[in-house]
Amino acid sequence: MEFLQPPTWREALEARAAHPDALPIWGGTDVMVELNFARKRPPALLDLTRVSELSRWDVEDGGVRIGAGVSYTRVIDELGDRLPGLAMASRTVGSPQIRNRGTIGGNLGSSSPAGDALPPLFATGAFVDVASARGERRVPVEEFVVGPKRNALADDELIAGVWLPLRAGSAQQFAKVGTRNAMVIAVCSFALDVSDGRVGTCIGSAGPTPIRAREAEAFAEGLDSWSEDAGREFGDLVAMAASPIDDVRGTAAYRRHALSVLARRTLKWALCG
Repeated sequence: MEFLQPPTWREALEARAAHPDALPIWGGTDVMVELNFARKRPPALLDLTRVSELSRWDVEDGGVRIGAGVSYTRVIDELGDRLPGLAMASRTVGSPQIRNRGTIGGNLGSSSPAGDALPPLFATGAFVDVASARGERRVPVEEFVVGPKRNALADDELIAGVWLPLRAGSAQQFAKVGTRNAMVIAVCSFALDVSDGRVGTCIGSAGPTPIRAREAEAFAEGLDSWSEDAGREFGDLVAMAASPIDDVRGTAAYRRHALSVLARRTLKWALCG
């Protein structure tokens, strides 16, 4: 197996173009599991840890752009006040060691429907910045993740970062159910972003991709205040939007029930503080 370690972004894009079968790696928290269990045997690894541009975040164009190499720990410590939903989700990822190594870009690259960082990105209406030697493009996150562990990257493209809008008065929440309290893949998860006149939602780990609950969003946008009846209706609409399966972590029926509870709770937290 060839090991590529370009020191600059330009050289990384050139290496990607020359080695389209190379597997990009930063923290390796997903990649190394695949390699250790012989689920993947790529001809080359493209290590991006020397590309300093990928480890930066900036406030720009009314939002926050997070480089693909920014870790979960840094999101929690440095962006929790600006992006509380993403920070909440980042706190549920693995152990402290995993959060120190794992990155938002890696979660996007894996494109797993159970990826903890993905629901907050969907709920807030994020965009993924991708690049190649040919140029750059910005893709809505809902168009980037196209299936279980599949995304819209071309063979010569790399994830450069993700951009999330900042909205005045935004209340963000994230909740997750697992088979234990920590260091566990989600049985299901739910993200919520409530701002002036807009409600964004996303269901995780209950479909082939993260899922926006559009009818639930439209219902919640018409609410003036919290009520138990409104919470139950919102939860029911979220559960109806899910497309879960039975697997070793939980049944489809359990996932729908859990999502209705998570949706009701997060809406109450967002509206009542």
